[in-house]
Amino acid sequence: MQCNNKAERLQKIMSAHGVSSRREAEKMINEGRVTVGGVVAEIGQTATLGVDDIAVDGVLLSPKSKPVYIMLNKPCGYVTTLNDNRGRKTVIDLLPGVDERVYPVGRLDINSEGLLLLTNDGEFANAVMHPRFGKSKTYRVRVRGDVKEAVSSLMQPMEVDSHMVRAVSVELLTYDENGGVLTIKLSQGLNRQIRKMCQLCGLYVLSLKRVAIGRLSLGKLPCGKWRYLTDAEVDALMI
Repeated sequence: MQCNNKAERLQKIMSAHGVSSRREAEKMINEGRVTVGGVVAEIGQTATLGVDDIAVDGVLLSPKSKPVYIMLNKPCGYVTTLNDNRGRKTVIDLLPGVDERVYPVGRLDINSEGLLLLTNDGEFANAVMHPRFGKSKTYRVRVRGDVKEAVSSLMQPMEVDSHMVRAVSVELLTYDENGGVLTIKLSQGLNRQIRKMCQLCGLYVLSLKRVAIGRLSLGKLPCGKWRYLTDAEVDALMI
């Protein structure tokens, strides 16, 4: 591990380490949960990780290791978490050879598959997940039901879990009398949002695969495999 010997605001240090967003970090500092050199920190305070002892809830932050950015083609049957108290397989089990501690950026439910990002960079995770950065997510969805009739309904605003949602775009790829395949692009990311939207339109989701985040495409990465993102891909997602 290396230290950059540069004084930075505590909020930035905490966000970069995946402790919290910068806004949440400010709240934690205000609540007295952050200390520097054993003294309760204040908003606006700077520190140097590796020189100053910075602790959150009594746990010291270590100098940050090299940033890691991973693309995984998540299969069904794996939960998107670091560990699971029910003993289910997690996406971390799919990362042999990755020595650094990384965590998922967002979620895909256990029955969904496709593009999942993992990192140890809090600022990168925030840039991908936070709605204000406008990173759309694109999904290929196989459904049962009158899909041709439902397409126009899927494009309309609707209420899901007390939130008004609307797809960025919906494209019907194939269909027959039993159902079809859709491409749905979202700018939001509510829990099981596509499944709930389809249900409201009379469709049942048979399979769901995320194929893109912003301009980053899953491409031909095999199911269950992973690779590091290129510098260009990381830069594009940070914009």
